[in-house]
Formats: sequence, C-alpha cells, structure tokens
Amino acid sequence: MRLYVEGMTCEHCKMHVEEALKGIKGVKRAEVDLNKGTAEVETKREISFDTFKKAIEEAGYTLVKIE
Repeated sequence: MRLYVEGMTCEHCKMHVEEALKGIKGVKRAEVDLNKGTAEVETKREISFDTFKKAIEEAGYTLVKIE
C-alpha cells in the first residue's frame, strides 16, 4: 500500500518516517520516497488508517491518505 506523508524535507525525515512505520506491529517493510512524499508499506495483517496516522504524527509528520 502507498501512504502519502507531508512534512518530509530531508534524508533524516525519510529515515524517521521509515523507523516509525517499521515500529508498527505487523509492518514487514517500509520504504519512503522523499521526492514523491510517499511510503510503500507491506504488512503481515490489516492495519488501520488511525494506527498509521498516529505513528506518523508522533514522528512529527502528517499522513494525508492511503492507497
């Protein structure tokens, strides 16, 4: 799935968001594309929008939508 994240401006931001996503139970893989403002996430189970939103907001960024 693809998450759209606002507020990332540098490689440190990218790393911070990836770590936040990987810290969610059930996330197998998370790769952030800084230029596109997206994160490609692979999960072992269904994870709610609110769970992703909370993790990203706690890292200091904003989850816009999930596709």
